[in-house]
Amino acid sequence: MKQSHLLFGFTLLSGLLLNSCFDSKEKEYQSTADIPVSREMIAELTSPPHVPTPVGRRKAKKLIVEMEILEKEGEMTDGVKYMYWTFGGTVPGSFIRTRVGDEVEFHLQNHPDNKLPHNIDMHAVTGPGGGAESSFVAPGHEKTFSFKTLNPGLFVYHCATAPVGMHIANGMYGLILVEPEGGLPPVDKEYYIMQGDFYTKGANGERGLQPFDMQKAVDENADYVVFNGKVGALTGDNALTAKVGETIRLFVGNGGPGLVSSFHVIGEIFDKVHVEGGDLINENVQTTLIPAGGAAMMEFKVDVSGTFILVDHSIFRAFNKGALGMLKVEGEENKTLYSGEIRDDIYLPEGPGIQNMPTTDEIVASEIPAKSFEEQMEFGKQTYMQTCFACHQAEGQGIPNAFPPLAKSDYLNADVDRAIGIVLHGKTGEITVNGNKYNSVMTRQMLSPDEIANVLTYVYNSWGNSKKVVTKTMVEKVKNSK
Repeated sequence: MKQSHLLFGFTLLSGLLLNSCFDSKEKEYQSTADIPVSREMIAELTSPPHVPTPVGRRKAKKLIVEMEILEKEGEMTDGVKYMYWTFGGTVPGSFIRTRVGDEVEFHLQNHPDNKLPHNIDMHAVTGPGGGAESSFVAPGHEKTFSFKTLNPGLFVYHCATAPVGMHIANGMYGLILVEPEGGLPPVDKEYYIMQGDFYTKGANGERGLQPFDMQKAVDENADYVVFNGKVGALTGDNALTAKVGETIRLFVGNGGPGLVSSFHVIGEIFDKVHVEGGDLINENVQTTLIPAGGAAMMEFKVDVSGTFILVDHSIFRAFNKGALGMLKVEGEENKTLYSGEIRDDIYLPEGPGIQNMPTTDEIVASEIPAKSFEEQMEFGKQTYMQTCFACHQAEGQGIPNAFPPLAKSDYLNADVDRAIGIVLHGKTGEITVNGNKYNSVMTRQMLSPDEIANVLTYVYNSWGNSKKVVTKTMVEKVKNSK
């Protein structure tokens, strides 16, 4: 009997002590500024589209972040070079992952080969300039400052050295994630995407090293609007990947400096969107608005296999300026969720008369004709990515039941003059390619004879095709025969 009383007393005392500790902890955590820091750790930084390991349930720590500024030449698109200014050597800059209550000790290093001073303004920082006033650093120097992460969310960082817009426009932006206590709910895959608008002296696609154009930037007349710093950064071999049944979390930012983003994944609906990267959650969202200097987190489960296209739904930016990516999902088809084409019937609301596709009398000639096979391939790939990519895809695979493949295409390889004629004049009606029937419309392409020769040479010499070389003379012969 005495033993049971002692046990009861011990249990009661333990409960009181636990409650006391809990009450004390709650009081201590009244403000995130009061969360204690235990030990220190070096922050894991990652290049896009990758993100660091989730925080999970770790305690708040002193987090050491070392970030190097590099001014480096890179490729905007095929044949177009640009001098990027970067945090960590990439556009966007390295992804930083923290939790509420961390004390971040930030080391900003300006490489001695750089030409300009820079700094960093972090929207997650509570303090003058978001850290910019404490981090102005000349080439060959390092600045250190620290801050406490007070608010959970997904935040932009960027350079704020004058002229601020120019530094941002050259690629100086990235994301820092501050996870809540206990971390974000687990998902299968996480990716880092950031949109930016670029302004060049030359027009879109004009080859060579292109300098920044301040007047275009002031006018917000962007030549390129891209994900992760360049055209095609998330397509082809660089596409994001997943498997049917997996849950995806995208950390999407918009560096600007001028344009907002209407972010959309074609063929998916976002189950959850953390609006502007904060606590407010919207559900079942088709397209989410991300302001310049803002971010959003979105989660969705992939239920169907195939290639899903990521775009800024200000749609000319996607198909004409580069704001386009791909998510390739592997897995078995689910005909219950998505059947694909069931039947193709004839529909003639205007009667059975012959209907013509739009034409134009003016096609601007290519300014720089290719001087070699290598240049034909280079220029042809550029034209392909600007003109043909959306329908025929980066590797010529086409879109099942919609647009025929160009890769290993029996229809294409059988008749080069026919292929030239289709690019010149368009094509309507049923064709059979590699044993499959297609009945779509290809409109007349606004390309010069040089550009047609280049793009067809690129196609014929890619993806297992016949390696034919198409010349301007061949194109003009077909053009004049009509």
